[in-house]
Amino acid sequence: MESLKIGKVSLTWLSGGDTNLDGGAMFGVVPKPLWEKKYPCNEKNQIELPSDPMLIQMDGKHILVDSGMGKGKLTDKQKRNYGVTKESEVEESLAELGLTPTDIDYILMTHLHFDHALGLTKLEDNEYYSVFPHAKIITSKIEWDEMRAPNIRSINTYWKENWEAIENQVITFEDIWSFGALKLVHTGGHSDGHSILIIEDSGEVAIHMGDIMPTHAHQNALWVLAYDDYPMDSIVAKQKWFPYGVEKDAWFTFYHDAFYRAVKWGKDGQMIENIARKR
Repeated sequence: MESLKIGKVSLTWLSGGDTNLDGGAMFGVVPKPLWEKKYPCNEKNQIELPSDPMLIQMDGKHILVDSGMGKGKLTDKQKRNYGVTKESEVEESLAELGLTPTDIDYILMTHLHFDHALGLTKLEDNEYYSVFPHAKIITSKIEWDEMRAPNIRSINTYWKENWEAIENQVITFEDIWSFGALKLVHTGGHSDGHSILIIEDSGEVAIHMGDIMPTHAHQNALWVLAYDDYPMDSIVAKQKWFPYGVEKDAWFTFYHDAFYRAVKWGKDGQMIENIARKR
């Protein structure tokens, strides 16, 4: 498993499952000849997109960022539609680190779309249970409200199977939630309640942009997803936080990138350092 240190904060990527989604949807109005140079696709025009949570370890706490694709919750049809080639191995990844799901203290949700929230619950004997029963689950209030009452567009990604069993663990925030070196900031954009995570410790910085910048190939502020509910908000967030990160010499970390766990970019926009994902 790949890892990164931000001051005294330790980040480790877990195995949360793999999907393969339409490249055109993932790059919106960007022409294929442009995005394909940065992120290759298969013969079906699909691009590989892992769903790998980060485990943060700091101050004696174990904290997840998003939860992976879950296990045993998708039908065969859903697996085909979403190009799922591997379900979650988060519990196995935790075991390699000497941990179990009961050791997780917090789960920080950038948003609650199914590919980020499936791993919160598990199905046993036709009933859903919390995978991480001791964890406080942090999400923006806007996101939590829409999760439970989706509109005609979002009903396809906010599923009751992912929230009913964990609703008593959820803690919501309005604009910013902070804990030590961690700060969740509501941005909107990809979803109305989407948030990013900023980690700052001992003069070092990491920014986890969630699905505002799901892969390194989405660095350009205008390269936003067709899945984004509010694309202009995504653009504004990238225009604000990408230069902030570059100025701070920050690592940009990823949940969905098939090639890199984290990247640093210089002021000229060129990649200057990276942590490759083992394939």
